[in-house]
Amino acid sequence: MTEQFPGAVLDVLDAAGDRPVFEHAGREISGARLLGMVRRAVNGLRQHGVGPGDGVAMLLGAGPGAFAAIIAAHVVGARVVGVRPGLTGSQQEHLLRGTGVTVADRPAGSGSRRDGLVLTLDGLLASPDDGLRPRVLARPGDVARLLHTSGSTGLPKACAQTYAAMTASWAHRPAAWPPAVRELAGRLDRFLVFGTLASQVMMEYGLLALAAGGTLVTADPPDFPGALVRHRATASVVTVARLTKLVAAQRESPADLGGLRALMVSGSPLEPGRLREAAEVLGPVVFHGYGQTETGMISMATPGEPAGSLGVPPVELEIRDASGQPLPHGTDGELFVRTPAQSCGYWQEPALTAEVFSDGWVRTRDLGRLDGSGRLWLTGRIRDVIIVNANVYYAGPVERLLAVHPSVAEAYVVAVPDDSTGEAVHAFVVPAAGHTPDLGELRALVTADLGEACAPTRLTLIDEVPLTAAGKPDKQSLLNGG
Repeated sequence: MTEQFPGAVLDVLDAAGDRPVFEHAGREISGARLLGMVRRAVNGLRQHGVGPGDGVAMLLGAGPGAFAAIIAAHVVGARVVGVRPGLTGSQQEHLLRGTGVTVADRPAGSGSRRDGLVLTLDGLLASPDDGLRPRVLARPGDVARLLHTSGSTGLPKACAQTYAAMTASWAHRPAAWPPAVRELAGRLDRFLVFGTLASQVMMEYGLLALAAGGTLVTADPPDFPGALVRHRATASVVTVARLTKLVAAQRESPADLGGLRALMVSGSPLEPGRLREAAEVLGPVVFHGYGQTETGMISMATPGEPAGSLGVPPVELEIRDASGQPLPHGTDGELFVRTPAQSCGYWQEPALTAEVFSDGWVRTRDLGRLDGSGRLWLTGRIRDVIIVNANVYYAGPVERLLAVHPSVAEAYVVAVPDDSTGEAVHAFVVPAAGHTPDLGELRALVTADLGEACAPTRLTLIDEVPLTAAGKPDKQSLLNGG
């Protein structure tokens, strides 16, 4: 019987031995030492009674200790909940509800509310090291982790991924790497990590780098191109906005990026013009990944792909019409996919699960087509969302919140391109009688409840909203000025 995740990760660290697998705060951490940290964290969690099925929240950064704690929680078979920075208090409380145990970089500050047991990372790693290979207690059908996106109500919704799905994931299994991933893996000698390893993308590419024999190099803050130069990074993950800024900085004052071999663009579509400009300035280093929290990676374009293409998907993918029937190559429709590591549904949300997960397929709510060579091209999306810094936010909660402001009679928000964040919120507002809405006030209202990423950066006052033939708000017409 195949050992469940993270057994293969323990094998990677064991095989690394004295080879550096992490470079953090000026110190090298070998595979053997990192494996020892995992053992300590495992023993610390077990001493506190954490086992299969227990919820463990991770408020951690991107260092080796964070990696060890996350892997340890999986070793004991826990349900791991990653908490990303930038959430409001109510959103964080929503994520932490029912987790029982929280592991944090440092003690909670004043005013922080965390139910259950709170363990500091230093305290957890101070547990004894018995020198034995940790016994993986994970059970295939148990939920291994909850991956959160913004929900249609404004609270994050959780995609539940089982241990069986994580075991089937490609990242830590070289034999399962599709051609595009194998090409990428060969460039991850020094992979720059930042933010939090509780991030799905950061952890999975981190595992890929380790399995490929690379070193994870931490950067705080992740200033580009400075961090790439200081840490001699050969690769990192970037959003479209960060790539745009890097290209602009290189045009204005070029830094020596001769060692850079791969930038993985993730989170939102990359316009062909942006890609061509990046290739002109940075060279053939841009890999454009397409996936969703619900599915993991769906496809990846290597630097040799035509601009705009997402490569040949290595997973099952169908383009379907509005009635759910498959369409031939060359025809636009909605993408439905099946991936080895996809989520099994939304945690404790059966109705929402039924909308997206059906008969083993995941409805992406993205539009696209496959060409005659099997390459994937995205052409739009069905979801009414805004993607800010690679995070998905639904328009509905923002519109409902804006509409409660006394100066607003009706509110409609749309996504617009933004060089700083990829996309941003543009609010179209019908003023209440006798009032003139103020952008600053509306931003403050949204920031307090939904977070700064959801706050409108632009405001347009309108007399009435244009309607489609079906009588629904015509947001495309708003963007076109009509």
